[in-house]
Amino acid sequence: MNSELSLKENIYNGILENIFNHKYRANQILNEKSLVEEFGCSKSPVREALIALCNDNVLRNIPRYGYEVVKLTMDDVKEMLQFRYFIESGILKLFYTKITPNQILKLREIDERCNLSLNRVWDHWECNTEFHLKLISFSNNDYIYDELQRCMSRLKRAYAQFYWDKWDENEVPLDTKNHSSIIDRIESRDINGIISALRKDIDDFAGMQLSVNFGD
Repeated sequence: MNSELSLKENIYNGILENIFNHKYRANQILNEKSLVEEFGCSKSPVREALIALCNDNVLRNIPRYGYEVVKLTMDDVKEMLQFRYFIESGILKLFYTKITPNQILKLREIDERCNLSLNRVWDHWECNTEFHLKLISFSNNDYIYDELQRCMSRLKRAYAQFYWDKWDENEVPLDTKNHSSIIDRIESRDINGIISALRKDIDDFAGMQLSVNFGD
């Protein structure tokens, strides 16, 4: 049972990784037979992984045809960024005065890694994700942390989609340039400055200023 579960998870992660690295492209049709051959296993764990990916809206089941890689639109991205803004700004307003000097130092260390990871697109993305998850973790709200983590995973798929369509491999945009402003404003306990910097940071998706409607 544990072996079967592990195999299913490995296939799930393998398919997801192939979407991130653009081996599988948006709207591409995957089928069980080719995946069984690719992963060298039986149909059962492949089917279980495909069902899980459909439940997570990564794939769409088309009966008697296959599984389509879901294409994320710019409207999808904007909705996810709105979600992030409402969650992150709302939580920050509640606990920003309780963030400790040691926690601020951890944010600066992550920000430094973000700045050093340019031209390594997935290192850069993971540093950005780590920064925001670390920030939200200071609230000690596990439910919000998990929801933000899921949102960031879905945004990663969008990042992959737009990255491969827009940029040269060695020209990854610095879309984490507002991190230092967020940290500085936290240190000075300037909530208006924190929210302003956070808004600019979230709006700057993949180096593209999207002018998302944040409702204020």
